Amino acid sequence: MAPYPNLERIGSPAELRRLERRELATLASELRAFLIESVSKTGGHLSSNLGTVELTIALHYVYNTPYDRIVWDVGHQTYGHKVLTGRRDAMSGLRHWQGISGFPRRCESEYDTFGTAHSSTSISAALGMAVAARTRKEDRRAIAVIGDGAMSAGMAFEALNNAGDMEDANLLVILNDNEMSISPPVGALTKILARMMSGSTYNTARRVGEKVLGMAPPVAELARKVEEYAKGMIGPGTLFEEFGFHYYGPIDGHDLDALIPTLQNLKKLKGPQFLHVITKKGQGYKLAEADPILYHGVSKFDHTAGIQTGKGGGKLTYTQVFGDWLCDMAKADPRVVGITPAMREGSGLVRFAEEFPERYFDVGIAEQHAVTFAAGMACEGFVPVVAIYSTFLQRAYDQLIHDVALQNLPVVFAIDRGGLVGADGATHHGAYDLSFLTCIPNMVVMAPADENECRQMLYTAVHHPGPSAVRYPRGGGNGTTPEKAMRALPIGKGEVLRTGKQIALLAFGSMVQAAQQVGDEIDATVANMRFIKPIDEALVTELAAEHELIVTLEENALIGGAGAEVARVIEGLATRPRILRLGLPDQFVDHGDQAQLLASVGLDKAGILASIERAQSAR
Repeated sequence: MAPYPNLERIGSPAELRRLERRELATLASELRAFLIESVSKTGGHLSSNLGTVELTIALHYVYNTPYDRIVWDVGHQTYGHKVLTGRRDAMSGLRHWQGISGFPRRCESEYDTFGTAHSSTSISAALGMAVAARTRKEDRRAIAVIGDGAMSAGMAFEALNNAGDMEDANLLVILNDNEMSISPPVGALTKILARMMSGSTYNTARRVGEKVLGMAPPVAELARKVEEYAKGMIGPGTLFEEFGFHYYGPIDGHDLDALIPTLQNLKKLKGPQFLHVITKKGQGYKLAEADPILYHGVSKFDHTAGIQTGKGGGKLTYTQVFGDWLCDMAKADPRVVGITPAMREGSGLVRFAEEFPERYFDVGIAEQHAVTFAAGMACEGFVPVVAIYSTFLQRAYDQLIHDVALQNLPVVFAIDRGGLVGADGATHHGAYDLSFLTCIPNMVVMAPADENECRQMLYTAVHHPGPSAVRYPRGGGNGTTPEKAMRALPIGKGEVLRTGKQIALLAFGSMVQAAQQVGDEIDATVANMRFIKPIDEALVTELAAEHELIVTLEENALIGGAGAEVARVIEGLATRPRILRLGLPDQFVDHGDQAQLLASVGLDKAGILASIERAQSAR
């Protein structure tokens, strides 16, 4: 790595705070260069971290961390924070097996005051810390750093509503406004913030706010009222004031000479404060500035040449299969609409958004709303397809039960990233969806064994008169080319792929390929179960009668998962074979390479064979 003389002097924020103010700009340049070089070698989130370099330095310079608490929303903007808090050398193992996480983790560092990876939790957590400090009569500050994309979620506004009524809680909310989350921003809040930035009148109000910070009471109080009146005439600037916060900004989030004095003055104030900073995603790296979406989450790349795009070849991913299917389905059926909670790129909806803009709905980071919005459209005869990651569907569980399933509405859930997702780790693994979906009445739950089956299952879901889910993994399958023609599969029916002796492997979704490899080696029967709910009871009963050992395989939590459904059927049989259920253990699986993670939980070929051998020897 290139030498970074100033950065290498910083092993903790205490050492950062010993620097002269004039040295911080050089430190920021080195930190940004280090992040570009480091992330290009490990992969990870890049654009968002380049956008928070100066803000990170300013926060640790002004506040007495870790005594003062900083809560980073989402957490994919914390690489600079990790570097400045003693983890610079550990960045070479970022997101790798047994390396440091790409998100804040309380078990990793005392400076990671709250674990985050899903959006919009920071204000609630920081408020809890501020109230705890107030209760203990500690002069401690709590700071929540939240992006404008994360501000679109209801939880952020629930927290603002609560915090604004606590005048003696020392909470600072910093809105890191970079005009986007992963995808371009959507919704009314985005328009409000844009108006705040565009009006010359508001710039006058901003300067009034800057003057307030340097005044002493009672003049400061008079100026605050003048500022409030000025913003009240404009409109958008009063939004956060009406929640009970003292609003300051917007200021340039890349200008240390603006950030540091502002934070120093805000640190002296009591009660809930709101600072609006403007940053640029990808700041300081021209390629990322030009295409912050491409450089949001990156694999290893040459940082001097940039990410090379447009290379053909390779097998289709399940995400691409879904995106192509949705476009084909929309051409055939005008009732089909696509809904996503701010994951257009990740969920494969870019083409659909371009070809069917009037039937594409990005609702922002608002998973609960996305599901109930879909339910409302289903009530009016549309066929909503909600494209969502497994880990994000967890956030809308109440809406899934009450607003969709209870009313038996025909909403299709295209669930991406089912199973272990790799480097993003425990917060993003789709480990629980089969368990939490299967227990809901009226739900049909499917898991494809390959790309073509995924396409046919999605078609099956669209034609099912009630709620349904198709759950597929990250990345590609076995390279099967999807058939253009679409046909509905018989609900609740699996298929036998291989007939063997003594042992039957009942595999679900992504585990079918490994099951076939194991079946070939030990001459076992292999069944692609296809449906988790309704389970194919007839097939389970037939295989149970013909085999000594039934082995279930799923990339989901064992508790309440697909194997539990098979066990339920077997328990009702007069003659029961032994059953071995293999899946994800009752623990959070860490980050690392997908294949490495599967091996760590015994779900690769070697692990499955070892488990079967132990079960056989224990007879």
